[in-house]
Amino acid sequence: MNNYERLEGMVAATFTPMDENGDVNLSVIDKYADWIASTPVKGVFVCGTTGEFSSLTIDERKAVLEKWVASAAKRFKVIAHVGSNCQRDAMELASHAAQTGADAIASIAPSFFKPGTVDELVDFFAPICRAASELPFYYYNMPSITGVNLPVDKFLIEGKKKIPNLVGTKFTHNNLMEMGACIDLEQHKFEVLHGFDEILIAGLSMGAVAGVGSTYNYIPNVYHAIFESMKKNEVETARAWQMKSIRTVEVIIKYGGGVRGGKAIMKLIGLDCGSCRLPIKAFSTEEYEKLKGDLDAIKFFEF
Repeated sequence: MNNYERLEGMVAATFTPMDENGDVNLSVIDKYADWIASTPVKGVFVCGTTGEFSSLTIDERKAVLEKWVASAAKRFKVIAHVGSNCQRDAMELASHAAQTGADAIASIAPSFFKPGTVDELVDFFAPICRAASELPFYYYNMPSITGVNLPVDKFLIEGKKKIPNLVGTKFTHNNLMEMGACIDLEQHKFEVLHGFDEILIAGLSMGAVAGVGSTYNYIPNVYHAIFESMKKNEVETARAWQMKSIRTVEVIIKYGGGVRGGKAIMKLIGLDCGSCRLPIKAFSTEEYEKLKGDLDAIKFFEF
């Protein structure tokens, strides 16, 4: 693999900007990338769940990735999510990611026709990874969305036999026992990217050193403080910062979750990424006012 380096710290799961007509708005990404570069965030995870990948066309996903690679200008890493229920589409996106200059690829498991065994999941991913054989590949494990709850540690072991560029997993699950098993495999051979923002402190205590999250976009200083406090074994300090994260997540859950609520927060911090695509309902003016009030109540803008 070309210039492979293990990830550390924060990788922001980016929102896909939309205009008033619901079309992808690439013009926002330059400003968005400048914001990311001004923070301690080390990379972006493009067109994942937060980026509404399942609501985008293949051409739109390509265009968004191309813009992120150009706008990043090597200031931070760009991970392309290429997952799809259609293996051929995922292969096309993986090949495009390699040609475009992405630093890595990732893929969620197919969620309509689901793999029933680890071997089936490996066989689904193997041709996708061959399409970008020089890029590191991360299995995006998110059973709450996909319904695929196969043992990730076994996937990593079996997957490495057929997928040379498999380097780890984006672990978006609260099964910390399984997460710990993945981290401990073969003397920490695989990267395990923590994927639950509101329990980051728990993932770091298990040995994770990197995370991918949507709320890293708008309160990166909170998570940077958690990472730094845990490095220094200052657990009480880390816990206090984690509670700020939890309070924020409680608010976005009230407004439809991390994609809908988080995208609205982006507008409030000056990075207007527009509304989500249907079936996710657009925010009303009244909701924006209520959201701002709820954020003021937790002193969000003082974080």
